[in-house]
Amino acid sequence: MRIRSGQLVVFYLFDVGESVDLAALPALIAGPTTAARLTPKPATPVYVQYDKPPVSFGGEAVGAEPIDGFAVRCRVYDYGVLSIALSRPLAGDWADLVAVGQGVIENAELEQRASEVCRTIVQRLHPAVTGRRLTPLSEDYVVFLVHALDETPTAEALLAVHGDDIAAMLRGERQPLSPQERATVLRHRLSYLADDLVVPTWNAAFVYDTPAGASAALDIIEYANSQLLQFRYYDERLDRELSAIYATLQRPRWFDQWVGSRYRQAAQQVHALFVDVTEVTDRTVNALKFTGDVYAARLFGLVAERFGLATWKGNVEGKLRTLDAIYRFAVEQSSMARGQLLELMVVLILVFELGMLLAGLAE
Repeated sequence: MRIRSGQLVVFYLFDVGESVDLAALPALIAGPTTAARLTPKPATPVYVQYDKPPVSFGGEAVGAEPIDGFAVRCRVYDYGVLSIALSRPLAGDWADLVAVGQGVIENAELEQRASEVCRTIVQRLHPAVTGRRLTPLSEDYVVFLVHALDETPTAEALLAVHGDDIAAMLRGERQPLSPQERATVLRHRLSYLADDLVVPTWNAAFVYDTPAGASAALDIIEYANSQLLQFRYYDERLDRELSAIYATLQRPRWFDQWVGSRYRQAAQQVHALFVDVTEVTDRTVNALKFTGDVYAARLFGLVAERFGLATWKGNVEGKLRTLDAIYRFAVEQSSMARGQLLELMVVLILVFELGMLLAGLAE
């Protein structure tokens, strides 16, 4: 079964800032932009859409030429993620597809070219970006799309004939995989109709579907990667901030037991960080809801499982709980310090009044 038509899509996502003013992008791009819209496979209620649709535009709008035959498409999410999608047609034998997988998965040169495009876009969009990152965190992901074959097999028939090729392609391996690894790769899959298939892994996915049917899968995979990027960033940020807060609390000064400034500053820092991280992560998670679309919800759940999104989210939530505990401790210690200071002031006033009284009697 030769591949008559398909597409290779390589996503490079960058966490470029805290947030992006999407309304300001058309003027800054000075080229055609569109609000991304989820196009689910089955009929879906109209409310299954982005809360704030990301803005998409072609690379030519910002002077980004095709990269090694890949067309460039850019997408900006309001929570500060820039996604660069490189795409090109795909056709030929399955051996060709496996060779392509070996060439694009974790391709350092392609990633460097995408990073250059990212820097160009961020410079152009700088006025709309709040909290710009000096060194953006990044994620990459490869999607192999097959739209038409010489035959029209069902998903199960396709796996029976080319399951080894699909597994090797997704792993980017030149040597044959073991039966155990092949089974591991292909066990996590989803079909909505008899003749469509999505097989996601942690760094690549295979999609067998019509161009229209594959559109939703691409959108969901791209969105899931943007979530992963956000959770990775805030996990690292919380690690850094918690280390700094611990260091501050473990370096007492002689007057802290009376003034409590160290605890008060720590409480203010922790509260600001807690609000900041909670607000952005909530905005990321709620950017796209799948209620009412069983296929989209199942596909997102499968992709999220392969990415380990629940683990990353759990890490962030656990550190937020630690922040909450530190905040309560710091507030309590600050209150105790203020109480001790007030007690000291009362004692000093009494001593002063007693001194004045004794001085009056002495006269």
